[in-house]
Amino acid sequence: MKYLTILFLALAFNCQLFAQTLPDSCKLNIGTNLGGLSDYGTEIPFVDLMKTCRTWYSKDVDNPLNPFDSEAVDSMTYRPDGYPTHIPQIVDGRPFLQKNATIWAVTDGWKAGDYVVLFDGVGELSFLGGLSNLTLVNPNKYTFSFLSPIGNLLELTIESSLATDPVRNIRVLHADYETTYLTQPFNPIWLDKLLIFKSVRFMDWGATNNWGQIDQWSWEDTTLFNWSERQQMDHYTWADSKGIPYEMMIKLMNDYDLDGWVCVPHRASNDYIDNMATLFRNTLEPQRELTVEYSNEIWNWMFGQTNWCYKYGCENTGISWPEGIVPYIQNCLDRWTAVYGSDVNRIKRAVALQTGWVDVSQRIAYNLVPSSFDVISPTYYFGLGEVADAELDVLGASATVADVESRVRMNWEINEKLWLNEIKTTISDLLNKPLFFYEGGQHITPTPFGEEPTYAQALLDIQRSTELYNLYNDWYDYIRTLQSGSQPLKLMNFSFISGRSAQYGSWGILESMTQDTTIIYAPKYSATIENMAHGGCFTFSISDVKPYDLIKIYPNPVCTQLIIQNVSKEKLMVEIFDINGRKIKNIELIDFQSTIDVSDLINGIYLLNVSSALKRVCTYKLVKN
Repeated sequence: MKYLTILFLALAFNCQLFAQTLPDSCKLNIGTNLGGLSDYGTEIPFVDLMKTCRTWYSKDVDNPLNPFDSEAVDSMTYRPDGYPTHIPQIVDGRPFLQKNATIWAVTDGWKAGDYVVLFDGVGELSFLGGLSNLTLVNPNKYTFSFLSPIGNLLELTIESSLATDPVRNIRVLHADYETTYLTQPFNPIWLDKLLIFKSVRFMDWGATNNWGQIDQWSWEDTTLFNWSERQQMDHYTWADSKGIPYEMMIKLMNDYDLDGWVCVPHRASNDYIDNMATLFRNTLEPQRELTVEYSNEIWNWMFGQTNWCYKYGCENTGISWPEGIVPYIQNCLDRWTAVYGSDVNRIKRAVALQTGWVDVSQRIAYNLVPSSFDVISPTYYFGLGEVADAELDVLGASATVADVESRVRMNWEINEKLWLNEIKTTISDLLNKPLFFYEGGQHITPTPFGEEPTYAQALLDIQRSTELYNLYNDWYDYIRTLQSGSQPLKLMNFSFISGRSAQYGSWGILESMTQDTTIIYAPKYSATIENMAHGGCFTFSISDVKPYDLIKIYPNPVCTQLIIQNVSKEKLMVEIFDINGRKIKNIELIDFQSTIDVSDLINGIYLLNVSSALKRVCTYKLVKN
């Protein structure tokens, strides 16, 4: 009996023991999709805010009417990095000279305080918005204060730029990051929330939907893009149709020990695909698992890639849909396989499927070479169907959170569970391919999508309710029934951070990077953390009022690796003690950053003590439950 008790305890703390019978606590390996960049977004992953600015628009010089946008931007000339060749510019047919401007229409995610703007070249910038104390420090540096970013905006205009030495490489930085942005480009506030996850999907980071298009409707161009036309590190903004460079995806994975999931653009040429695969093979750490997928939802008619694949894969060839889109998927998978060669086990080649249309999914999966892919990838969303939406519309403003919850539960019994069970039995099991869910979570939106519903307030209210917390827990319990074999199911939550919207969906499990979940309840975040495949997480807080400027530690909560940054420029000793005062772990912190593995600590209360040679001390309380 004693032996069985020990065996059970070992199983509870090690998800890989007796792999064929995983306990429920180990069945879900949950990662997250990252949000795409935009000037109005509240998920800001980089300290250089210039990378999130809106693409240039134009302004008239000395026009007394001063329109916001003179609409001459496409007639102006630019460098390969996207900066104008010179300012002002003469544009044919225009009575005024032209200059370029950009904007951040929402600055709610910005850190309050002092900012610096740096640039290379010779020219002049101007600023408009909620800033104060604007100062020209030297010809290539401005400073300003931004004390109230919430509810504000900022516009930046290039007033002049010398043709022989033009304005370029603009950087917009909080003063805290001026000396570190090159070596530490990721926003520490963002990292603090993100690193609870161990895997991320870069679909929106790569601007996969409508990639390379002016808008979602401009998809009829047959041109394929070569590798030289990908997003570049020195481009002035990454909030455009080509997204964030792959180099930054790789750096995030390597620096923070994350697994990743990349989407290959639908209009990538063979040259592009081969070089993309080569870059990841050569520079991503071998221990990082990488999942590879062709484009995103090439059956979703909202997106340009679906219309493009249909026109050139089906309509122009006479091949039925969806069979006509299969060659694009097959070619992408085959080229990644060829590049990785004997190292192909380092990647998971995913075939994404449409959960709500199983026949389409079968006709895609069955027409691919079985050995060319590794995993089947549906979604695990739950939400409202047309019938539920119609019923709630009748209730209108009187609809309650309970009304929404009951209809979500009804809908998943007659729709989502049936679809997922069929995908598992007729595709995953039949082809002997595991399930990797590329997106999922609540999809509680109106029908049609994008319509402001009469029951809008109930849709907003449920996002901060215990009812949604309960829905998530019950849904995760159902998803566990789909797991079999030795590995936990991989689920990529959609999405990480975004605000609430009844019209367009409330996708983020957090509403902002600085959300205090003790004040603004985050039911999706709480339930997701609690259902991850681990034996428990630490939360921590500072325990006294002694100096707090020695280190920064994150993520909070933490499940495995506690990341410690030395911001004091002193040699520090970091020690962890249990509640009885016994030293459990210690590390001498000489470099800027190090990690401590806390995954092996049992539930309980611990003290993390930091001390320096100058007798400065700070202490954190860690609680694992």
